[in-house]
Amino acid sequence: MLALLGIAALLGSPVWLLAVLVRLIAVALPGRRPDWGVRLLRWSAGMAAAAAVALYLMSAGLVQFSVHESRSGADSWPPPSCRDGFSAEAARHLVDYRSSYVPPAFDCVRDDGTTYPSSDAYRWMNGLAAGFAAGTGLLAAGAWYSAGRRERASVPVSSGSGAAGA
Repeated sequence: MLALLGIAALLGSPVWLLAVLVRLIAVALPGRRPDWGVRLLRWSAGMAAAAAVALYLMSAGLVQFSVHESRSGADSWPPPSCRDGFSAEAARHLVDYRSSYVPPAFDCVRDDGTTYPSSDAYRWMNGLAAGFAAGTGLLAAGAWYSAGRRERASVPVSSGSGAAGA
């Protein structure tokens, strides 16, 4: 299931990129609304969250695909993710693998107990997903602060003697 969601996220990423580019061009053009800053922060927070979820789904789908590939078929051991791109000596000493979905990782275990990652893609995908998640929080906090500051600036300050209706 995660592999299918990962493929969907991968196929949807050009649409995400196109939406970001169109929004950046729209911000540069004249004729924006007065509250464009807050709206842009909220939109950017949503797009950063979408990017974090998409990257997580892609890397979790890659883990699920590697697990499936190592359990199924005539050529499933040692896991293809652990032997493709590595030396034959490394594949000869494999005894197991470890998979994790939080954070997504597929590690190969040698007979001496040491492990090595099956792909460097997990490292950069997890780092990007964490960066987008942190960016989501910062952008959402900025939008909340800007909206509150805008509301405080629009509330008129009353300068009365205190008693209403006197």
